[in-house]
Amino acid sequence: MTEHHTPHKVVVIGGGYAGTLAANHLRLRTDVDITLVNPRPKFVDRVRLHQFVADTGAATIDYGTLLGAGIQLVVDGATRIDTAARAVRLASGRALDYDHVIYAVGSTAAAPSVPGAAEFAFPIAEFESAQRLRARLAELPLDAPVTVVGGGPTGIETAAELAEQGRTVTLVCGASLMPSLSAPGRRYVAKWLSRHEVAVLEGDVVTEVRPDAVVFAAGAVRPSALTIWTTGFGVPQLAAESGLRTDALGRLLTDETLTSIDNDRIVATGDAAAPSGQPLRMSGQAAGALGAQAANTVLSHIAGTEPAVIDLALIGSCVSLGRRVGIRQLARKDDTSVNLYIGGRMGARIKEVTCKIGVGKIRREARKPGSLVWPKGGPRPAQPTCATPVVTSA
Repeated sequence: MTEHHTPHKVVVIGGGYAGTLAANHLRLRTDVDITLVNPRPKFVDRVRLHQFVADTGAATIDYGTLLGAGIQLVVDGATRIDTAARAVRLASGRALDYDHVIYAVGSTAAAPSVPGAAEFAFPIAEFESAQRLRARLAELPLDAPVTVVGGGPTGIETAAELAEQGRTVTLVCGASLMPSLSAPGRRYVAKWLSRHEVAVLEGDVVTEVRPDAVVFAAGAVRPSALTIWTTGFGVPQLAAESGLRTDALGRLLTDETLTSIDNDRIVATGDAAAPSGQPLRMSGQAAGALGAQAANTVLSHIAGTEPAVIDLALIGSCVSLGRRVGIRQLARKDDTSVNLYIGGRMGARIKEVTCKIGVGKIRREARKPGSLVWPKGGPRPAQPTCATPVVTSA
């Protein structure tokens, strides 16, 4: 007589880099029923949103090319994780029962506190806001002044794309231009921006955004037909609204295996995870490894074995400067930059390969679950700061 086992139901909330890879990785077991919940019908390749805005590249991919066989995609928004009923409540009114949840809601643009920014500035962190920005740019004369607020990778890449097209661009950096780069790397980026006539303002802070101008702390007013806001990231508040403990930004508090400190049926990954209250840098580089880590943790919970702790090294970053030049900043395993970078066309090629790898490793994981490898040996807390015992929900 054949014995039938009920599949283990895993709901992955969020179809970004970490969540999509986690869903594919779960297929290491054949007795797992995997549902991926995402509010959009297509995958958003966020590292290319600046290209989408400038109309130099696409930023969406059909999930049919990314998800392995058997994974059910539910296009809907998650509104609550009902831990008592073990169900994920959806905006449509549906509920998905679960045995385990992978919390992969990612990050969003931070709500700006500067007066006028929410009304008149355009964020770029999400596809819908990038669509609005792209449409506004299409209406704008080429010589209209554009202000990009934020001297991090997104701000630099957006400013560079627009400057390369001949637009008049001002980049407002706040304290300094991308401080995570080495000093030689920052000089390289600054020289490229200068050659392309981008006005880089370091040490200046925008205190007000108007429909046609930005105002600085000292009172100076600078014309701005379009202001693009790239500073800061936020996190969806689903975890907090579901009664789970989070950090100040809203990331789910977990132990070093990415398991929620409140409920061992919930595992976080990507930008929305705060292991030991000390989250890794928000990045596509970390997302894939954290996705695989989260899936492995769930599989360990199913098997009744001890999950492994995080072992991930972040080793630098890439920034594109238009379509032909880029910079690959090298770093130690603790993510601190060294005085060595690769620039020029080679830097651009490395950046493009890195972007392709982000999607390529998801596809590879769909074909062969468990295939992902990543650099290890990065530092983590010797004694996790979130030492609250893990509690299994009833």
